[in-house]
Amino acid sequence: MQSVTETKAHPACPAPFNLAAHVLAQARARPDHIALQIMRANGAERWSYGRLEAAVRGVATGFLQAGLRPGDRVMLRLGNGVAFPLAFLGAVTAGLVPVPTAAGLTAGEVTRLCATIRPALIVACAGVSLPEMPPCPVLPDADLRAFETLSPADYVMGAPDRLAYIVFTSGTSGTPRAVAHAHRAVWARGMMVAGWTGIGPEDRLMHAGALNWTYTLGTGLFDPWSAGATALIPAEGVAAEMLPLLAKRFDATIFAAVPGVYRKILKSGQPLNLPRLRHGLSAGEKLPPGMRAAWRAATGTDLHEAMGMSECSTFLSSSPARPAPDGATGYAQPGRQIAVLGEDGAPVPRGTTGILAVHRSDPGLFLGTLNGDTIDTLKGDWFETGDMVVMAEDGAVTTLGRTDDMINAGGFRVSPVEIEAAMNTHAGITASAAVELQIRADTSVIALFYTGEAREDVLSPHAETCLSRYKQPRLYLRRSEIPVTPNGKINRRALREEWKETQ
Repeated sequence: MQSVTETKAHPACPAPFNLAAHVLAQARARPDHIALQIMRANGAERWSYGRLEAAVRGVATGFLQAGLRPGDRVMLRLGNGVAFPLAFLGAVTAGLVPVPTAAGLTAGEVTRLCATIRPALIVACAGVSLPEMPPCPVLPDADLRAFETLSPADYVMGAPDRLAYIVFTSGTSGTPRAVAHAHRAVWARGMMVAGWTGIGPEDRLMHAGALNWTYTLGTGLFDPWSAGATALIPAEGVAAEMLPLLAKRFDATIFAAVPGVYRKILKSGQPLNLPRLRHGLSAGEKLPPGMRAAWRAATGTDLHEAMGMSECSTFLSSSPARPAPDGATGYAQPGRQIAVLGEDGAPVPRGTTGILAVHRSDPGLFLGTLNGDTIDTLKGDWFETGDMVVMAEDGAVTTLGRTDDMINAGGFRVSPVEIEAAMNTHAGITASAAVELQIRADTSVIALFYTGEAREDVLSPHAETCLSRYKQPRLYLRRSEIPVTPNGKINRRALREEWKETQ
């Protein structure tokens, strides 16, 4: 059997359509229900659906009164406060194109992003870096909040395939790329309900990530609101160690985070008292072996992993309805068609390693990459994700790492994730990253960067017990921390560059 899924297509997105109108539709059905709580140790800021929609449409009016026109791009330089969703959805309501950016970017980085998207407005909170010479007006978030009480703008309706928002992703090159998404992207998220989140109108979903990341924006806000549920978001500065207490205090029924946050929460090894929790969700990076079992032991609930990317959000996952076998990421979500492709671009037999791909007909797939005023659209039938995977006979997919991170060891392709999983079982390692380092022009070796108290003389024998000879690290490099990207993924490129600079 070939590594390709055949599935019933997701219902077509209705037309005309507006992403913000879809996300906020529950404001008419249950205007007094709490849509959002920004959580702090001493309380929370509460927003009902009715108040949220009125504020979003007021912000849309403010944008239009400021002279913006449909199609203009609005860069968001905002933290984890309500100004972020108000600005994002207000822009979409008015037919503008929001561009969220990570709050921690430097002035130089923001300047380069501005050159790519050419914004007509930047919305910014205090303390974030701005372009060295802003190419457009800068609106403080306090002034944005003043728009909330303006008369509500009408939703700008149109074709589901038209441009709705832009996000930046580094991809495999390390150079940020502007990924263009259509309004229909939020409609496609309906496939995640049965395939991953299992969310319903009475749920209270708590997401630990930053709002300017698409994982948090989608899973933390859009999914709860589309279902009529409540979104729980930690305020700026809330430490990971505080999250279980907040989850209990605010009656979280679903918890979502990246593996790194789960690692911090589970570090103590103690049970977590979360009486209303139904399950946890993990995405952003491969879930390390053992973490799912540790979560089950600590909470009595399951942890469901999803795989996705900025170009398509999540598309394969474990779910309450169909849990993944231990060690596997999950199954294609209902309505998705995915495949594992060989070097010739054709699906490989099940059980064979290849590149994971999503069919171009997927309604959640991006429009293409921004190139000046045009969008470079997709070519061919499949969008290759760059992830090496293997599909089992029952369709369960196990991820092996990014193609650019794969290690060539003695002529064999080795997943760094496999090496890290084996080495992390040593009690003296708290985190690790396996990287291929070129030590001479014709010689490269596997290096293990790690944090913890272990010494090389104990790690080498440990590797011999759990890894084949060609997979065993030849260098052990202890660090105070393992660098991660803004999305919480191991930054192996940064480790390679750091090592080169010391040679």
